[in-house]
Amino acid sequence: MPGSRGSAPGLVLMRDLLFLSHRIPYPPDKGEKIRAWHMLRHLARTHRIHLGCFLDDPADRAHLDELRRQCADLHVIDIDRTRQKLLSVLRTRPGQPLTLGYFSDPRLRAWVQAKVGGGIDRAFVYCSAMAPYLMGASRVRRVLDMVDVDSAKWAEYAARSAWPASAVWAREARTLLAVERAAALDFDRTLFVSEAEAAAFVRLAPETAAKVGWLDNGVDLEFFAPAPGFAAPVAGRYAVFTGTMDYWPNVDAVTWFADAVLPAIQVRHPGTKFVVVGANPAPSVQKLADRENIVVTGRVADVRPYLAHAALVVAPLRIARGIQNKVLEAMAMGRPVLATPQAFAGLRALPGRDLLVAADAADFATRAAEVLDGVWPALGTAARAAVVRDYAWAATLAGLDALFAVPTQALNTSLAHEATA
Repeated sequence: MPGSRGSAPGLVLMRDLLFLSHRIPYPPDKGEKIRAWHMLRHLARTHRIHLGCFLDDPADRAHLDELRRQCADLHVIDIDRTRQKLLSVLRTRPGQPLTLGYFSDPRLRAWVQAKVGGGIDRAFVYCSAMAPYLMGASRVRRVLDMVDVDSAKWAEYAARSAWPASAVWAREARTLLAVERAAALDFDRTLFVSEAEAAAFVRLAPETAAKVGWLDNGVDLEFFAPAPGFAAPVAGRYAVFTGTMDYWPNVDAVTWFADAVLPAIQVRHPGTKFVVVGANPAPSVQKLADRENIVVTGRVADVRPYLAHAALVVAPLRIARGIQNKVLEAMAMGRPVLATPQAFAGLRALPGRDLLVAADAADFATRAAEVLDGVWPALGTAARAAVVRDYAWAATLAGLDALFAVPTQALNTSLAHEATA
């Protein structure tokens, strides 16, 4: 049997599992990679992992050894972002989203076919863009983690953009939703990052309800913990935002905060700084650093010192899907967090006790000033308690084991019975 490590007493029988990810799942330094990494590491406890993924950041190549320690086989395909964007346009066909063209690769397709042909009968697919590599592979027990409803994200982009970009994003939303619906029907199980996100997808694709579920994100509670020993990375009192800073929702969030919220905060608390922490700051984010009391760091080795010394952690996202890891990490470190409703959506936490939520610029500025005034002294302690209670990785990922515990044939028979019942 593939993956057997023996059947003698005391030896563990390991099944082979194909793991596909649209980006290399290490290092876990951004939301999509954090979830993928913890899922891979969890599954590696009980499976021999065969990982196929793309690498679009040359800096990530330095971390391949860590992945090799987790995997029985590693197939990493280097891609150039600019070239892939061009290819996605050239490969586009009527009714097909650009996303599929971006992540389509004959080398990965051949590797997947060889693995399935060699007897691997379990697969975990991370991101809807990777689903086509295993569509129709009914002999394989397949679990798809869409994480978020990506089509809905493109619809939000369309709503906030001017023509012609709005037309492009609206087309991507329509065509990608069709792919998501087909994949959810084809795979044995499809997951999302929260109950709210799963429910949002079922509203768009009600025919998939019986096959859709969710697994919450978690947070590394030992790594992200209240820690007074960090040296202050920025002098003075500041609010901080963390995230990958070439990602449009993050760019929109920090520019909105800098333009519409920070000046009002500084009226009550002159000298309060805004610190933007994250890799690859877009030009509009870099330009913010020209303003007094705004610091743009770029990539940092460790975000924890910036969180630990922040008077306030802000998540002013106006476009957001799923669970925001940046919010969980800040709460785990016992920091007061102020979020928009979009950034709060899906979290099991109580506004006004575990964190603060504000919908518009005036309310955001008022709540931020209250934190700086000392009105919410217990917020950080309650935040840490909420995350410890509901977002430990060991607890959130326990559901993965159940998804692969049922033999493929038995599960498919059960699903067929349910469909015809």
